[in-house]
Amino acid sequence: MTAMTDIAVDHWSDRLLRDGYCIIPDAVSLVHMAALKADLDPIFAETPFCHGGFYGARTKRFGRLLARSPQVARFVQHPLILKVAERVLEPWCDTIQLNVAQAIAVHPGSPQQLPHRDQDMWRAPPGEAEYLVNVIWPFTEFRAENGATLVWPHTHGANALKPEPDCAPIVAAMQPGAALIFLGSTLHGAGPNQAGGVRDSMVIGYSAGWLKPYENQWLAYPPEVARTFAPDLAALVGYQQHRPNLGNYEGQCPSVLLRDRDAGPLGAVDALRPDQTAAVDDYVAAQRLHG
Repeated sequence: MTAMTDIAVDHWSDRLLRDGYCIIPDAVSLVHMAALKADLDPIFAETPFCHGGFYGARTKRFGRLLARSPQVARFVQHPLILKVAERVLEPWCDTIQLNVAQAIAVHPGSPQQLPHRDQDMWRAPPGEAEYLVNVIWPFTEFRAENGATLVWPHTHGANALKPEPDCAPIVAAMQPGAALIFLGSTLHGAGPNQAGGVRDSMVIGYSAGWLKPYENQWLAYPPEVARTFAPDLAALVGYQQHRPNLGNYEGQCPSVLLRDRDAGPLGAVDALRPDQTAAVDDYVAAQRLHG
């Protein structure tokens, strides 16, 4: 399993920001991959195919993975990948959040997916900031024949403004246990599955904490579910404020809902960045001095 060190964080963060993607080999053990796949296989079997040209009529998808397998938390909170995501996103936000935890199975006969950038789900100016990092964890081997993800290198950041990519895509070939990381501004899409078997995987996404997440985390993991999570995991799925005061409950951090007590009535409490706290303190002090 790939170790989490400052050198490793620097290496993979630099690769990700340079190329728009990277593949970390042996990021988790095959034992953990197999245990997760065993938990999700029955759900894949029960899930109907998607509707629509983007999701794919020969593709199955389902979310709420943290509530469906206890194995998922170790992937969502993978130390190295979480640090890489924080390194990339935190220049643009106070905290990061879980954007999605979704299982995807691309069945034989599925055509190539429309190349796209995941950041386009938000109408923010492209090319100025990175606000999404996605990770694909393969349950089965990713090959060109079975629809491995296609990634267009160097199409991220300011290059996302170009009408066409400058190069052909690479096939993100990898084995279970590896992790494909790519930026929200990187052009990518599932390849066509022309093989005889299903290509299945899980995507874990992290975004700036001030964005509306792709997956409605508070419905996926309501308080009675989030109370079973470790505090840092509960914070990652949305039970924390993003300063200043964003995402509060009755003026307080929504983690108050995870306590063993009735959460109301409550008094609102400032949750400000240090610069804002200093500005407010100076203003209040001046008001008192001249009041």
